[in-house]
Amino acid sequence: MDHDIRYNQTIIRYQDGQLIETTDDYVTEFPLTVVVNGHEFATVICSPNHLEELILGFLASEGVIFKRDDLIRFEVDEQRGYAYIEVNKDIQQASYLSTKRLVASCCGKSREFYFQNDAAIAKTSMTTIHITPEQILHMMAQLQAHSQTFIATGGLHNAAISDGKDFYVHRQDIGRHNALDKLYGYCIQRHISVRDKILIFSGRMSSEILIKAAKIGVGMIISKSAPTTLAVQLAQDLNITAVGFVRENHFNIYSHPERIVGTPSNPMPS
Repeated sequence: MDHDIRYNQTIIRYQDGQLIETTDDYVTEFPLTVVVNGHEFATVICSPNHLEELILGFLASEGVIFKRDDLIRFEVDEQRGYAYIEVNKDIQQASYLSTKRLVASCCGKSREFYFQNDAAIAKTSMTTIHITPEQILHMMAQLQAHSQTFIATGGLHNAAISDGKDFYVHRQDIGRHNALDKLYGYCIQRHISVRDKILIFSGRMSSEILIKAAKIGVGMIISKSAPTTLAVQLAQDLNITAVGFVRENHFNIYSHPERIVGTPSNPMPS
């Protein structure tokens, strides 16, 4: 059973020249140690909900598994904060099991093995999806509407995966990578193809987020915030459409605009 990802307690607030007693919500931070084939693989600092999805997405994005059927054992002990995984291959000698690591919830270069296996796992997109500007604005509006815990706490990243029409799933976490892993895990659990799906994200579109999108296998990522130069370069190289600053009635397209109906490379039908 998922734990509550927000906590309320009495605090002292300074406001308008006075110190007053009130209550405040803040997010729960939860360490989850993942043990693979008897070896501690990583400790993920996360929000304690949708943990099975998180583990599946995390292991798939790191190349430990490729599908749900690769797992022989999958047990989560939420009370102790451990996940016990057995996979149908010997990974004891793999380079990514050489040392135990902490996967932090902070932004920036939070994973020490960031460059070691990304190139082998990231996929060049083969998507054939085409969407309208109105669909982009609608998906971001949906993300905002589902972000009530962020509004209450200010401490979460929000992400969703969609086909731009009927399919839409939202997840949130203190770690931006974790939110995306939960979405990936959701699709793995249910054997949902990600090829023609879109990631919707609340935060900055960094190179790490772009690589995570490529590992998942989507062909488009849209963000409320700005991209970085390296993220745009990677999006160009990996055939991913990157859309940033999606706010109210405007957005910027940084790579592969041909998937957006109405652009010069994909004009509206006459």
